Amino acid sequence: MQYHLFVGSTLDDLKNERRELFRIIMELGHVPLTAEYIDPSEKDSRRLLQKTIEECDYFVALSAYRYAAETEYAIAVQKGIPVIALIIDEKARWKASKKETDAEMIQKVAEYQRKLRAGAHETWLGTADLCQKAQSVLIREMNLNPRAGWVRGDEAIRPLVANELARLSGENDMLRRQIKIGSGEMVARLREQMRKALKLLALNTAPLSFYYVSGDNWENTRQFRYLRIFKLLAPELALGKTTSEVSRFLGTVLNPDLEKTVRKDYPTPSNTIKKIMADFELLRLVKCANSGNAGDEIWEITEYGKELYSTYRLRQLEKALKR
Repeated sequence: MQYHLFVGSTLDDLKNERRELFRIIMELGHVPLTAEYIDPSEKDSRRLLQKTIEECDYFVALSAYRYAAETEYAIAVQKGIPVIALIIDEKARWKASKKETDAEMIQKVAEYQRKLRAGAHETWLGTADLCQKAQSVLIREMNLNPRAGWVRGDEAIRPLVANELARLSGENDMLRRQIKIGSGEMVARLREQMRKALKLLALNTAPLSFYYVSGDNWENTRQFRYLRIFKLLAPELALGKTTSEVSRFLGTVLNPDLEKTVRKDYPTPSNTIKKIMADFELLRLVKCANSGNAGDEIWEITEYGKELYSTYRLRQLEKALKR
């Protein structure tokens, strides 16, 4: 499924970040759109902007320390387009020349980001971190909140095929009612299995050490719960990752010392990463695909793993209802 994503942000201060975000979206197989080439002085520019956003599947808000009119965001909210926000972290290093200096404008930036934090969002420290966070949150939201998407004109379903699909769909609904899938013993058994798997992930931990660019040995060994590792990796493994890529991702995301930069190749121990992934495979959450270069395994999340991750995320989201 191909999605159209409208990217809304200020321009000059986020030029490099916008370019990388566009690259991530295209690498995921989707189409990024922007209002950059719509001339606001044109008579029908407002209508064109509204139509462009309305026909998109998601609105991606990229925000730092400059304020722009919230027109694009307001249109997305009004039209019910899901908003995914990427907000600069308070700890990020940022040039003073790229920040608002007027107190009123600073307040507007803070208020806009407060609105964005109410929905799906991630914070980022720099361009590299933005790429990782963007890929993670986009895949997660597309899995949890799928949209209609787009198809090529020559790939549209022909009338005869559509009729046949409708007939098969009717038969399928009838069969579903007959065997009562929703209340069967199999579903109850699966739910119990998922509950047990989540409990195992919550109780078990793994030690991760970190190797920094400036270091000469492993440092900052910490214990991390399997559940935390799995919830971080689940969106990443939708497209598959090698053992070395998993090591690099976890090393970057879980690095306890943000003052130090982890090295590129295996910033976390390969044997520990393989043990964690083997345990996930034992729980049927991931599978080992064909080996990559130099025998580097490729790990992918299973359908069962996706269901478990969705169940976990739903529980987290439902906690807001109890507050």
